[in-house]
Amino acid sequence: MALILSSHVAGSRVGGSAQALALAQFKIDPMVVPTVLFGRHPGWGAPGGAHVPIEAFEGMLDGIEANNLFGLTDLVVTGYFASVEQVRAAGRAIDAVRAAPRDAGLRKPYIVVDPVMGDAGKGLYVAPEVAQAIQDVLVSRADLLTPNAWELQRLSGADARDPMAAVRAARLMGRPVLVSSVQRGAEIGVVFADRREAWLAAHQRAENVPSGTGDLLTVLFAAAMLEGQTPSFGLARAVGGLVETVAAAGMWQSPELPIVGVGAKIKNASPTVRIERLA
Repeated sequence: MALILSSHVAGSRVGGSAQALALAQFKIDPMVVPTVLFGRHPGWGAPGGAHVPIEAFEGMLDGIEANNLFGLTDLVVTGYFASVEQVRAAGRAIDAVRAAPRDAGLRKPYIVVDPVMGDAGKGLYVAPEVAQAIQDVLVSRADLLTPNAWELQRLSGADARDPMAAVRAARLMGRPVLVSSVQRGAEIGVVFADRREAWLAAHQRAENVPSGTGDLLTVLFAAAMLEGQTPSFGLARAVGGLVETVAAAGMWQSPELPIVGVGAKIKNASPTVRIERLA
């Protein structure tokens, strides 16, 4: 089971609601605890809906824990947060998942923190105090961080725009990092780095890419790690599935990622993705 702490956006394939759809292809049951309830991605305009009050957010977590589901949780994914209080509650939930009794043979939970803060050219799109809380509360709890290059630069204090710079910045974080939006000439790519190895998955840039690619990448890679795949295989498959989904959006003229429409292809590597070992 996966516990997803992120946005629910009814009419856009972004955030936790999109991640839940993707995880279904891997037979991973999602539990989405929303931080906001929006009608559409804010990039389209006023999203509708509202932030989830902390009492409701914590109450949902309490209900899940009361049903003894923390001990069955294999994966925790954090994403967009609307308040410092939500971030702190997420930190407590991660600790409770890790401390929950587990039957013999069940894996330890895998904690993935997507430090959703902002992006190049846009700057912060959460409140500065929320970004600071993510850095203070969640980064140290992560088994894997999945920032974009701009977020990694903010977290590490080091340049992360090209592949080798991204590797150096990632290794300053003291834990495995999957960093997206890494630039190399006409290509764009994703870098995985830990203290033992580093890989790049690069591909040609696409035009008019729908929102939500970072959310999708995060769970595709996390699913591979739950399966026990190697980081290089997980990277190739995750970026491949993402590229195939973006290509389908272009072919079908879809303004949103067609996560359900691509079906099992979301689990496939793509011949258009080039894998390179960096270290």
